[in-house]
Amino acid sequence: MKTLIAALLLAATAMTSHAIEEPDFEVVQRLDAVEIRQYAPYVVAEVTVPGPADSAGNQAFPLLFGYISGKNKGERKMAMTAPVTQTPTPVKMAMTAPVTQAATLQGYQVQFVLPKGVTLESAPEPLDSRVKIREVPAARVAAIRFSGFWSEDNNQRHLTQLTSGLQAAGMRWKGEPVYSRYNAPMTPWFLRRNEIWLALE
Repeated sequence: MKTLIAALLLAATAMTSHAIEEPDFEVVQRLDAVEIRQYAPYVVAEVTVPGPADSAGNQAFPLLFGYISGKNKGERKMAMTAPVTQTPTPVKMAMTAPVTQAATLQGYQVQFVLPKGVTLESAPEPLDSRVKIREVPAARVAAIRFSGFWSEDNNQRHLTQLTSGLQAAGMRWKGEPVYSRYNAPMTPWFLRRNEIWLALE
């Protein structure tokens, strides 16, 4: 499994060595390190996987990369875009002991943004039922950008900076934070672009 993931990551690195497409947005306001952005609608392929957070990407990546690499009806291949996002979400998991029941656990929704021009109607149907296609509606989002490795400490520090900036400006947000990664895994830490987004009310 590790060999498969490594091969997929190397392929993604090659695909992301050129200029990477990302969803259209307009910066409408700046609050020090925080940008207030207006995003246009865009289409994603997504999967929901159980935690922990640091392994969610590895679980989801082969499924999503497989989809854009042709594991879909029509065997259509699509370019890798940015960012890859990860959002906390509850998931129902079947439990077998002592009796069959469902438990709500912490899971993660991982998304690949599909290329511009791909609509909900024109996106090919996934062969794997775990991969879902949906449109993310237009939204106003607060975003903070930072470099470095993807770690709980780095994420939490910048999430605190983001929420503090919004509170100081009297802005309210809703939902869970969206953790966004823009670079291939081989990118040096000081060149990496990471972001955290919060949807504004």
